[in-house]
Amino acid sequence: MNEKIMIVDDSPFIVDGLAAILNRKGYTPVPVHGGHECLETLQTEVPDLILLDIMMEPMDGWETLEKIKGNPATKDIPVLMFSAKKITPAEAQEHCVNIDDFVSKPVSPTQLLDSIQRIFSRRHDIQEAALAAQNKGLDPAVIDEYCALRKSIEVDKNLLVVLRSSCGMDTPGRDVPREDVEVIRKLDDKIYLAERRLREINDLLLKPA
Repeated sequence: MNEKIMIVDDSPFIVDGLAAILNRKGYTPVPVHGGHECLETLQTEVPDLILLDIMMEPMDGWETLEKIKGNPATKDIPVLMFSAKKITPAEAQEHCVNIDDFVSKPVSPTQLLDSIQRIFSRRHDIQEAALAAQNKGLDPAVIDEYCALRKSIEVDKNLLVVLRSSCGMDTPGRDVPREDVEVIRKLDDKIYLAERRLREINDLLLKPA
């Protein structure tokens, strides 16, 4: 295992707790306290994954995420967002392309470790499929599209479950704001179209070389 995982939270208690969990499971934690320290540490440390809290001061998790993804040297590092604050439909719509998963606090060790393993397994599977596609001579642009779709579908599906639960859409009699319903509907449509396109690309992959 030995993957290096950066933990970013402005609470030393949470950072220490998560570091202990990761240590026990064979990961190498890189504890940092806040967004500014995260960006400074990334100048010398290149983790395999970043656990990033949303509710931090003075730089919150979304701003930190934007800076990570805006830097060519760090933009490909997967980011798992976590927070006690419920993610809003607007936040999901704006940031879903840049995150690899989202978990809510308080997060159980099992839930956190499952999410981490899911991210690593997905990246490995995508890399294997991309290599197979390259060996078949598939257009590099199509391969890039395939990789992006594989990630976005899984992330969006998880966000859809989180959003429907936090908005109470499945609760009878719950009055959900129209703008939230619209964002969730658009996310649902996005997943449908992405899955359809992914099936088309998979057909290309399955064709004899």
